[in-house]
Amino acid sequence: MSMSLADMRFLFERMRGLLHRGVTSLRTRGWRATWQRVQRHWTRTPPPPSRPLYRPAEAPFAPFAVPRADAPAASIIIPVYNQAHHTLACLRALAEHPPASPVEILVVDDGSSDETRGWMEQIQGLRYHRRASNGGFIAACNDGAALARGHLLVFLNNDTLPQPGWLDELVRTFEEHPDAGLVGAQLIYPDGRLQEAGGVVFSDGSAWNYGRFDAPEDPRYASLRDADYCSGAALAIPAGLFRQLGGFDTRYAPAYYEDTDLAFAVRAAGHRVLYQPRSRVVHLEGVSSGTDTRTGPKAYQVRNQQVFAEKWRAVLSTGHLAPDRIPGPALLAHGRPQILLLDAAIPQPDRDSGSLRLVNLMRLLVAEGAHVVFVPAEGGETGRGLQRLRALGVEVWVEPFIGGLPAWFKRHGDRFDTVMASRHHIAAAALPLVRRHAGRARFLFDTVDLHFLRESRAAELAGDGALVRAAANTRQRELDLMARSDLTLVVSAMEQQLLRDLAPDVPVGLLSNLHEPVASPPSDAQRQDLVFVGGFRHPPNIDAVRWFIKDVFPLIRARIPDLRFHCIGSDPTREILACDGRDGVHIHGYVEDLDPYMDGGRVAVAPLRFGAGVKGKINLSMAHGQPVVATSCAAEGMHLRNGHDVLVADDAAGFANAVVRLYQDSALWQRLSANGLENVRRHFSLDAARAGVRGIFRLRG
Repeated sequence: MSMSLADMRFLFERMRGLLHRGVTSLRTRGWRATWQRVQRHWTRTPPPPSRPLYRPAEAPFAPFAVPRADAPAASIIIPVYNQAHHTLACLRALAEHPPASPVEILVVDDGSSDETRGWMEQIQGLRYHRRASNGGFIAACNDGAALARGHLLVFLNNDTLPQPGWLDELVRTFEEHPDAGLVGAQLIYPDGRLQEAGGVVFSDGSAWNYGRFDAPEDPRYASLRDADYCSGAALAIPAGLFRQLGGFDTRYAPAYYEDTDLAFAVRAAGHRVLYQPRSRVVHLEGVSSGTDTRTGPKAYQVRNQQVFAEKWRAVLSTGHLAPDRIPGPALLAHGRPQILLLDAAIPQPDRDSGSLRLVNLMRLLVAEGAHVVFVPAEGGETGRGLQRLRALGVEVWVEPFIGGLPAWFKRHGDRFDTVMASRHHIAAAALPLVRRHAGRARFLFDTVDLHFLRESRAAELAGDGALVRAAANTRQRELDLMARSDLTLVVSAMEQQLLRDLAPDVPVGLLSNLHEPVASPPSDAQRQDLVFVGGFRHPPNIDAVRWFIKDVFPLIRARIPDLRFHCIGSDPTREILACDGRDGVHIHGYVEDLDPYMDGGRVAVAPLRFGAGVKGKINLSMAHGQPVVATSCAAEGMHLRNGHDVLVADDAAGFANAVVRLYQDSALWQRLSANGLENVRRHFSLDAARAGVRGIFRLRG
């Protein structure tokens, strides 16, 4: 297979970056930690395997019970007309894997003549309603909605097999997205292929099941997404909103297009229509009404398309695709800005501040109306981090679906308005591919921190000539990359000014850390001990903790003997781990939930002696009202003033004195706590960053 020049430049920059980082890591981390990093880099963690589809066992009818709550949060409404065996399988699925949410189940019988009545009346807990005469799907659904007691109405076809957890995911979506008005499930064929990932409506009123016959795990269909409509086979809507809109419009009776019409009405009322792939439902499409649009109930689909197109003519004429265009990810954005973000791996905000910044940036971009795509250039772990991003509505690509970055860019590059690549080794490799395959996109180089600045400070502290030369090499690479980028992003005004002095012709933007301040943090009387947070893949954190435990903490313990130091962060070195349990030192390693330490620790320490950028550990503590003692290096570029919102000291004795003073002086503690919170609100909150993000990514306010 022939390679383009862009592909060759990508591979060259990739290998060049790996070699440089490997040599630097050997000198700063040692061979053992470097080998672990190499293993992590080359080990490709596959995405979670697709969950097997659940099917209840086939058996002759026997009475059983379904869940029923006296005060249901959700009402599951199942309209039926004959097909008793399918209804039975659906109810068995609900009985065998009951949702966590309190529910009631209503079967609305539209005049069945088979075993339906006899069987339904023997199922304990089921609310069974038999209509006086057959009126069709819409009439049965509206009758069920009138009888329902739940705050959420969930319409479910009887020819479905809801998978475990399906309803709880629908309910959770409304909790996580208060602007949601209708949420639909991912529909899957019995053979495991995708049936629908939300629906697309064309300008003539015709509709299309997005993703039909593809793999349900395909990244295009695996994220929460706005949809034109969601199939009535499995959808949820707040009961109040459904009744406010008048229910399913009876002009479409007996059936077809009522779900599409409802979605348009929900959107017209100011709410979102969302497709939720975490809610999975197997649907035996065509069982209830057939598939032939020329005869039988399915013929109403053709007629009702015209009814729908006439009713929503004004809406369809703007922002909807012509029927001759096959929708892909680019076209489904409906004019929304498409932004590609690249980093080495899927961010893990519970492990490092750079990840937290990136995830909160994605949240902000999605909230501002952008369609965000994320690609981990070096693969790595997926798991919770992957699901977290997809739950935000970010389209996340993983192997084997990427198929290598050069091939992926060939397929997808032309759809992006902006590409942002984080860290110089990722950006240098990606830039040729962006210029080749995403010609209209602006390229943003996100430094995360200025690597050459951090490396040069580490070299100075170590007195290592080889590290000095490596830092100079990094500086040249970063400055060269900045000159070829459309915009360079830094995290502090100090770094912004430094680049203006070094490279005055380089456009530089400011995109700092992003945090959410806690509304009412605990007081000092409710807290105890000292806290440090930082991952140990980062050499400045290793040096900081080593220095603090050896030179600073003994001075503090001499004055406060029972004080404990809690050191939290993933991948602690052997040397750091060896300190655990010694003289009040507790090495916790990775901690899944930091809140008990952020809300329970009285004082945070940031004893960094070298580094660059803005220190997320300081932001995080201050966002929780936890005052900080920091070195000058740790506090730089953060709009902090010694004695006002932080205490600063650089030698061991001064640092120890500051910690003891802050720990014992309640008035000082309260002042720094309040002012630290205000610092985060003013400079590092999502609200503070909103205007800047709009400008950087050229979003409409």
